[in-house]
Amino acid sequence: MREFPPHILVVDDDTRLRELLRDYLGANGFNVTTAEHAAGARRKLAGLDFDLIVLDVMMPGESGFDLTGHLRSTSRVPILLLTARGDADDRITGLERGADDYLQKPFEPRELILRIQSILRRSGPSRVESEPLSIDGHTFDGEHGELRSDDHVTRLTASEAMLLSVFAANAGTVLSRSELARRAGVNSERAVDVQITRLRRKIERDPRNPRHLRTVWGKGYVLWPD
Repeated sequence: MREFPPHILVVDDDTRLRELLRDYLGANGFNVTTAEHAAGARRKLAGLDFDLIVLDVMMPGESGFDLTGHLRSTSRVPILLLTARGDADDRITGLERGADDYLQKPFEPRELILRIQSILRRSGPSRVESEPLSIDGHTFDGEHGELRSDDHVTRLTASEAMLLSVFAANAGTVLSRSELARRAGVNSERAVDVQITRLRRKIERDPRNPRHLRTVWGKGYVLWPD
């Protein structure tokens, strides 16, 4: 059991929405801190620990996409993007930058709660059980969601760690995109494809010609460890 409620950072330049989210999430058991822009979020992140960031994409100055990309170079805190546009390209861009999920505005507050809970489950200590395995010089520890190479730790997002845990627990077995989406808690098959691309960049020497995380055309994907 958690000793403290999950701490959420809400970043949005819309004052009314920011305050509504603060009140709604607070009423549903979350500890909430807010920021009105990326610079404010950076200051909060420098002094506080968060379990998840709810981040607006379209903000003046540094966008949510840019902040996501920056955070992924230093942190694996889960990120849920809020976007006013439903374009597939925008959603894919967010996932490629390292976001764990996205939600299109306007949205139902209850759906936001469910998305947050799903991400927190993926990022928490309870993961798919699997033995540590070796992948092209990396060792993946599913219990801690870490990818290590000598003394270097490659940062994985919560979604990447959960997806790799599913593969590790089913090494050598072809898994369909729909099955991967269900087991890893990813919200679409297209999102699975994007996460696969990101994982290949981290575990493969040549991501364009993967040796370990392979595509089985017409069936899905399979992980072949060393």
